[in-house]
Amino acid sequence: MDPLSPTDPTTPSHPTTPSHPPSLAGITDRTTDRTTGHTTGGTPAPTLLRVLNPATEELVATVPAATPVDVDAAVRRATAAQQAWAGAAPADRARILRRFATVVDTHIEELALLEVREAGHTLGNARWEAGNVRDLLDYAAGGVERLTGRQIPVPGGLDLTILEPLGVVGVIAPWNFPLPIAAWATAPALAAGNAVVLKPAEATPLTALRLAELALDAGLPEHLFQVLPGEGPVAGAALVEHPGIAKIVFTGSTRTGKRIMAKAADQVKRITLELGGKSPTLVFADADLPAAAAATPMSFLDNSGQDCCARTRILVQQEVYDRFLDLLAPAVEGIVVGDPLDPRTDMGPLISRAQLDRVRSYVPEDAPALRGKAPDGPGFWYPPTLLTDVPEDAPCAVEEIFGPVAVVLPFTDEADAIRLANATPYGLAGSIWTRDLGRALRTSRAVRAGNLSVNSHASVRYWTPFGGYGQSGLGRELGPDALTAFTETKNVFISTEGSPA
Repeated sequence: MDPLSPTDPTTPSHPTTPSHPPSLAGITDRTTDRTTGHTTGGTPAPTLLRVLNPATEELVATVPAATPVDVDAAVRRATAAQQAWAGAAPADRARILRRFATVVDTHIEELALLEVREAGHTLGNARWEAGNVRDLLDYAAGGVERLTGRQIPVPGGLDLTILEPLGVVGVIAPWNFPLPIAAWATAPALAAGNAVVLKPAEATPLTALRLAELALDAGLPEHLFQVLPGEGPVAGAALVEHPGIAKIVFTGSTRTGKRIMAKAADQVKRITLELGGKSPTLVFADADLPAAAAATPMSFLDNSGQDCCARTRILVQQEVYDRFLDLLAPAVEGIVVGDPLDPRTDMGPLISRAQLDRVRSYVPEDAPALRGKAPDGPGFWYPPTLLTDVPEDAPCAVEEIFGPVAVVLPFTDEADAIRLANATPYGLAGSIWTRDLGRALRTSRAVRAGNLSVNSHASVRYWTPFGGYGQSGLGRELGPDALTAFTETKNVFISTEGSPA
């Protein structure tokens, strides 16, 4: 998932770094009692999740990993809490969610600093992400009282539809945008009257745990929103397979999404999957080339390229290919990679050593490339990298790298651009740069992707729908219909015919 493009006017600038970050001491003990089923101070959990700072490789915290027993207990508690929550007046649910948004707003800086320390995000991005959680809660609260059914004309009576909550929703969130993506599902699910059990990624549980604690501070009923840090094959699998979970919302790799889909099929369980991407940027010869070149670097370097919407295939019309590269090169070289807390930093580290090794595996040392600069020493650093003169079917051109690497490929005409854009099993996002309105509309219809931008790289707004084609996922999140994705439609027919004599 990506934040708004750096060229979007709603994207934050880099505010001043605070001088006194909040302490993380005791965060695990303090949160697990109130928001999970773990016992602190008693029998130790079988596994401890180690949270490392990606910029320094220092240990930030250890968190007990949930077991299948913990998952079962959490789902049982959530089931009881959900019944009372669903029966509450819509205005009361909306009021509590708005209060939750207000509490998050007062803790923006704390949440942002946790995100920086556990995920390596730049401080400006992290502040935006924490603010996005606030906005999602507020937006979802506004939908509670508008979650209405319909009256459908039928002969012989009155026909009504009623939207009812599903029950308990399981959310499995990723490490690349831990805060906002967790809220993408949690906020509308709660607003629609459901309970939520959230499993954050193993590497980034701290912001989720703190968010659950803030929910209780805001007055959300106990056990309605629980966070269970844990390993995917253990806690994640238990959540997917639990018969008390009515729906799973998963964001992550396509490979894992397929396994979740198969497991959910046994129970005909509802799922929403937001998976991988290999998104294109199409630069036509008539485009505003300086504007496109200036905007392109952060389209694939934001969050160090760890973004399923990253525009990692830059397709440029042949006649302006060399000119565009001349403009793009200094823009990429000017990206500042370094300390995420430094307001001058544009790009931070990758999340882990394993992710760093994965990115390196796609870029041979002798590959024709334009490389920026990255720090030496501790931390999972990789420089901004543009690959040129690569075959269009090379692994780096067709597989999701999930790092700060993009390929630049030429195309001849509009048909060739569309062919290249669609030459992937993914279909999440993309950008089209042209001054020709007709071409923009034709290309937007022809490119198979769920989220397209014209003369922009912005993909995500909480008030518009988000999701992908093909192996980029299943279902849509966000937007005006987000709450209905967490409901069942019940149809009721009431006869108005008189009783027979």
